[in-house]
Amino acid sequence: MSGRGDWFRSNDSTARTRLMMAGAFVGSLLLLGTSTVFSWPVAVGNAPITVEEERALAFDAPTGSCLTWTPPEGADMKRVDCAQPHLFEVTSNVDISADYPANSPVPEVSRWHDIAKQKCTPGATAYLGGTLDPFGRYTISALKPTDPQWQDGDRKLRCGLQRMAPSGGLLASSGTAAHQDQSNVHDPGTCLALLDNQKIGDPIPCDRSHAYEIVGNVDLGPAFPGDYPTKDAQADKANELCAAVTNEYTGGADLAAKGLTPYPDTLEQESWAAGSRKVDCKVGAKLPDGSGLAPITNSVRGSGTEGSPAPPVPTEPTTTSGTPAGG
Repeated sequence: MSGRGDWFRSNDSTARTRLMMAGAFVGSLLLLGTSTVFSWPVAVGNAPITVEEERALAFDAPTGSCLTWTPPEGADMKRVDCAQPHLFEVTSNVDISADYPANSPVPEVSRWHDIAKQKCTPGATAYLGGTLDPFGRYTISALKPTDPQWQDGDRKLRCGLQRMAPSGGLLASSGTAAHQDQSNVHDPGTCLALLDNQKIGDPIPCDRSHAYEIVGNVDLGPAFPGDYPTKDAQADKANELCAAVTNEYTGGADLAAKGLTPYPDTLEQESWAAGSRKVDCKVGAKLPDGSGLAPITNSVRGSGTEGSPAPPVPTEPTTTSGTPAGG
């Protein structure tokens, strides 16, 4: 997914590699993250298993399993049906003992990233049907052994796929990633933050100041059955297709009168080659001089709450009648 102007681009610090070591904040705390044992309503036969036992089973779950936990610690990691919201989908379990035999020191964090990229990318690509969209919906991730596990000889890298927010935080997914469209589209009604440097941030409530609101998404595939279309051709077709989507979502609101602009995404060539064809239809606002995005508040949908440019932030302390500022 890419915008037709730099000021609509998301924070793409991970766009090319799309790799995150989930173990950096989860794997290092899993299994041994707590000494307290809680009961968990999951049973094998008639015997309930504990949270710690469930966490151990989740950490070693086979390919195709989906996992979830409470960020950031992940002490309550558990297996869930992939149809349910989850944070990790296992693509492979890779043994790296040939490269790291007994008595090998634990790799540095930066080295773990390289290991995961090398070892997890082939399996994740195969799991997705042979193609991986580097700008798409999913990011290659890995859960690494904890330091105590490493010392005990565990050399298994738990590879998987996750969905990341621009900040690097995790977004829940529903449904299996295997062989699905990897287009990086969002649910209608999602509003994304506007950061100080004109980058796009994470999903936030629409009643807070934000960059734009996703009003729907469209499929460019039928319009371009052949080779990769130019960005201009994509934008023209997306504008045409998004017009109906935007009109339906907003109830026919006069966006121009509110200083708002419908805005579609376009796809990078690498995304097109991977099979991605869907793009978001968005509504945002430009700064008066056209140099970037203006923050907007509230949703463009619904009577009395339609989105509009946010009021300017005062540069001087404000006062109320008879009350000094700060009084």
